[in-house]
Amino acid sequence: MSESLPTVYLARHGETAWSLSGQHTGLTDIPLTERGEQNARSLGERLRGLTFAQVFTSPLQRASRTCELAGFGRVAQVDRDLVEWNYGAYEGRRTAEILSERPGWRLFRDGCPGGESPDDVGARADRVIARARAAAGDVLVFSSSHILRVLGARWLGLPPAGGGYFLLGTGSLSALGYEHDASEPVFRFWDDTSHVSLAK
Repeated sequence: MSESLPTVYLARHGETAWSLSGQHTGLTDIPLTERGEQNARSLGERLRGLTFAQVFTSPLQRASRTCELAGFGRVAQVDRDLVEWNYGAYEGRRTAEILSERPGWRLFRDGCPGGESPDDVGARADRVIARARAAAGDVLVFSSSHILRVLGARWLGLPPAGGGYFLLGTGSLSALGYEHDASEPVFRFWDDTSHVSLAK
Protein backbone atom coordinates (compact mmCIF):
# COMPACT_ATOMS: atom_id res chain seq x y z
CA MET A 1 0.00 0.00 0.00
CA SER A 2 1.33 3.39 -0.95
CA GLU A 3 1.99 5.66 2.00
CA SER A 4 2.09 8.81 -0.18
CA LEU A 5 -1.59 8.71 -1.11
CA PRO A 6 -3.96 10.56 1.22
CA THR A 7 -6.49 8.90 3.51
CA VAL A 8 -10.04 10.17 3.92
CA TYR A 9 -11.40 9.63 7.44
CA LEU A 10 -15.18 9.48 7.94
CA ALA A 11 -16.54 10.35 11.39
CA ARG A 12 -20.19 9.68 12.17
CA HIS A 13 -21.77 11.98 14.72
CA GLY A 14 -22.35 10.90 18.31
CA GLU A 15 -25.57 9.51 19.72
CA THR A 16 -28.86 11.43 19.43
CA ALA A 17 -32.31 10.67 20.81
CA TRP A 18 -33.43 9.56 17.35
CA SER A 19 -30.41 7.35 16.71
CA LEU A 20 -31.39 5.59 19.94
CA SER A 21 -35.04 5.25 18.93
CA GLY A 22 -34.28 4.20 15.34
CA GLN A 23 -36.10 7.15 13.76
CA HIS A 24 -34.88 8.34 10.37
CA THR A 25 -33.11 11.62 11.05
CA GLY A 26 -32.50 13.55 7.87
CA LEU A 27 -32.79 17.33 7.95
CA THR A 28 -34.29 17.49 11.46
CA ASP A 29 -31.58 19.33 13.35
CA ILE A 30 -31.52 17.56 16.70
CA PRO A 31 -28.71 17.76 19.27
CA LEU A 32 -26.43 15.11 20.65
CA THR A 33 -27.38 13.36 23.86
CA GLU A 34 -25.03 13.62 26.83
CA ARG A 35 -23.59 10.25 25.83
CA GLY A 36 -23.33 11.52 22.25
CA GLU A 37 -21.18 14.39 23.46
CA GLN A 38 -18.93 11.89 25.23
CA ASN A 39 -18.81 9.86 21.99
CA ALA A 40 -17.51 12.97 20.25
CA ARG A 41 -14.82 13.65 22.86
CA SER A 42 -13.72 10.02 22.63
CA LEU A 43 -13.52 10.38 18.87
CA GLY A 44 -11.22 13.33 19.39
CA GLU A 45 -8.95 11.14 21.53
CA ARG A 46 -8.95 8.52 18.77
CA LEU A 47 -7.87 11.16 16.23
CA ARG A 48 -5.18 12.72 18.42
CA GLY A 49 -1.83 12.92 16.68
CA LEU A 50 -3.25 12.83 13.15
CA THR A 51 -2.98 15.88 10.92
CA PHE A 52 -5.38 16.86 8.17
CA ALA A 53 -5.04 19.05 5.11
CA GLN A 54 -8.78 19.71 5.25
CA VAL A 55 -11.69 19.03 7.59
CA PHE A 56 -15.28 19.11 6.36
CA THR A 57 -18.50 18.95 8.36
CA SER A 58 -22.20 18.79 7.69
CA PRO A 59 -23.94 21.98 8.86
CA LEU A 60 -26.39 19.96 10.97
CA GLN A 61 -25.62 20.35 14.66
CA ARG A 62 -25.23 16.65 15.45
CA ALA A 63 -22.25 16.56 13.07
CA SER A 64 -20.88 20.05 13.64
CA ARG A 65 -21.05 19.62 17.43
CA THR A 66 -19.27 16.27 17.13
CA CYS A 67 -16.61 18.03 15.06
CA GLU A 68 -16.29 20.77 17.68
CA LEU A 69 -16.06 18.40 20.65
CA ALA A 70 -13.53 16.25 18.80
CA GLY A 71 -11.32 19.34 18.56
CA PHE A 72 -11.70 20.35 14.91
CA GLY A 73 -14.37 23.05 15.04
CA ARG A 74 -11.97 25.92 14.37
CA VAL A 75 -10.53 24.43 11.19
CA ALA A 76 -13.59 22.72 9.72
CA GLN A 77 -15.31 23.92 6.57
CA VAL A 78 -19.08 23.49 6.38
CA ASP A 79 -20.04 21.42 3.33
CA ARG A 80 -23.76 21.30 2.56
CA ASP A 81 -23.24 18.20 0.42
CA LEU A 82 -22.63 16.36 3.71
CA VAL A 83 -26.15 16.81 5.11
CA GLU A 84 -27.93 13.55 5.80
CA TRP A 85 -30.29 11.92 3.30
CA ASN A 86 -33.51 13.92 2.90
CA TYR A 87 -36.12 11.36 3.96
CA GLY A 88 -39.10 13.43 2.88
CA ALA A 89 -42.32 11.77 4.06
CA TYR A 90 -40.30 9.23 6.04
CA GLU A 91 -38.56 11.78 8.26
CA GLY A 92 -38.84 10.81 11.91
CA ARG A 93 -40.29 7.39 11.11
CA ARG A 94 -38.88 3.95 11.93
CA THR A 95 -38.17 1.36 9.26
CA ALA A 96 -40.68 -1.10 10.74
CA GLU A 97 -43.46 1.50 10.46
CA ILE A 98 -42.60 2.22 6.83
CA LEU A 99 -42.47 -1.48 5.97
CA SER A 100 -45.92 -2.00 7.45
CA GLU A 101 -47.25 0.40 4.80
CA ARG A 102 -44.79 -0.37 2.03
CA PRO A 103 -43.59 -3.99 2.25
CA GLY A 104 -40.20 -4.62 0.69
CA TRP A 105 -39.09 -0.98 0.85
CA ARG A 106 -35.34 -0.43 1.00
CA LEU A 107 -33.92 3.04 1.54
CA PHE A 108 -30.73 2.51 -0.47
CA ARG A 109 -32.67 1.11 -3.43
CA ASP A 110 -35.93 3.07 -3.35
CA GLY A 111 -35.27 6.43 -1.72
CA CYS A 112 -38.07 8.38 -0.05
CA PRO A 113 -41.27 10.01 -1.33
CA GLY A 114 -40.89 13.75 -1.18
CA GLY A 115 -37.18 13.31 -0.38
CA GLU A 116 -34.04 12.18 -2.15
CA SER A 117 -33.38 9.22 -4.40
CA PRO A 118 -30.22 7.12 -4.04
CA ASP A 119 -28.84 8.82 -7.15
CA ASP A 120 -29.44 12.26 -5.59
CA VAL A 121 -27.42 11.28 -2.52
CA GLY A 122 -24.80 9.60 -4.70
CA ALA A 123 -24.28 12.83 -6.64
CA ARG A 124 -23.63 14.71 -3.40
CA ALA A 125 -21.23 12.01 -2.24
CA ASP A 126 -19.35 12.23 -5.53
CA ARG A 127 -18.84 15.95 -5.05
CA VAL A 128 -17.46 15.38 -1.54
CA ILE A 129 -15.11 12.70 -2.87
CA ALA A 130 -13.86 15.02 -5.61
CA ARG A 131 -13.03 17.70 -3.03
CA ALA A 132 -11.35 15.17 -0.76
CA ARG A 133 -9.24 13.73 -3.57
CA ALA A 134 -8.12 17.24 -4.53
CA ALA A 135 -6.78 17.95 -1.03
CA ALA A 136 -3.03 18.08 -0.45
CA GLY A 137 -3.08 15.54 2.36
CA ASP A 138 -5.38 13.54 4.61
CA VAL A 139 -8.99 14.66 4.98
CA LEU A 140 -11.45 14.33 7.86
CA VAL A 141 -15.22 14.37 7.28
CA PHE A 142 -17.98 14.67 9.93
CA SER A 143 -21.48 13.68 8.91
CA SER A 144 -24.35 11.22 9.34
CA SER A 145 -24.76 7.51 8.75
CA HIS A 146 -26.56 7.12 5.44
CA ILE A 147 -24.72 9.82 3.47
CA LEU A 148 -21.41 8.40 4.74
CA ARG A 149 -22.46 4.88 3.74
CA VAL A 150 -23.24 6.10 0.22
CA LEU A 151 -19.93 7.97 0.19
CA GLY A 152 -18.14 4.73 1.08
CA ALA A 153 -19.89 2.89 -1.74
CA ARG A 154 -19.07 5.59 -4.26
CA TRP A 155 -15.43 5.64 -3.14
CA LEU A 156 -15.22 1.99 -4.19
CA GLY A 157 -16.97 2.71 -7.48
CA LEU A 158 -20.18 0.97 -6.39
CA PRO A 159 -23.65 2.39 -7.08
CA PRO A 160 -25.23 4.36 -4.23
CA ALA A 161 -27.31 1.30 -3.31
CA GLY A 162 -24.06 -0.37 -2.24
CA GLY A 163 -24.13 1.78 0.89
CA GLY A 164 -26.84 -0.51 2.20
CA TYR A 165 -24.18 -3.13 2.96
CA PHE A 166 -22.04 -0.92 5.22
CA LEU A 167 -23.32 -0.24 8.73
CA LEU A 168 -22.02 2.67 10.82
CA GLY A 169 -22.41 3.11 14.57
CA THR A 170 -22.67 6.47 16.30
CA GLY A 171 -19.29 8.03 17.00
CA SER A 172 -17.62 5.61 14.59
CA LEU A 173 -14.51 6.25 12.53
CA SER A 174 -13.76 4.81 9.10
CA ALA A 175 -10.91 5.39 6.67
CA LEU A 176 -10.85 5.32 2.89
CA GLY A 177 -7.59 4.93 1.01
CA TYR A 178 -5.86 3.04 -1.79
CA GLU A 179 -3.96 -0.20 -2.16
CA HIS A 180 -1.20 0.35 -4.75
CA ASP A 181 -2.30 3.55 -6.48
CA ALA A 182 -5.28 5.82 -7.00
CA SER A 183 -6.86 3.32 -9.39
CA GLU A 184 -7.38 0.89 -6.48
CA PRO A 185 -9.60 2.52 -3.86
CA VAL A 186 -10.17 0.48 -0.69
CA PHE A 187 -11.52 0.70 2.85
CA ARG A 188 -8.55 0.86 5.19
CA PHE A 189 -10.98 0.23 8.05
CA TRP A 190 -14.71 0.68 8.59
CA ASP A 191 -17.03 1.39 11.55
CA ASP A 192 -14.36 1.46 14.25
CA THR A 193 -16.16 2.17 17.53
CA SER A 194 -13.48 0.85 19.89
CA HIS A 195 -12.85 4.38 21.19
CA VAL A 196 -16.49 4.83 22.28
CA SER A 197 -16.98 1.34 23.74
CA LEU A 198 -16.59 2.66 27.31
CA ALA A 199 -18.74 5.76 26.75
CA LYS A 200 -21.94 4.17 28.08
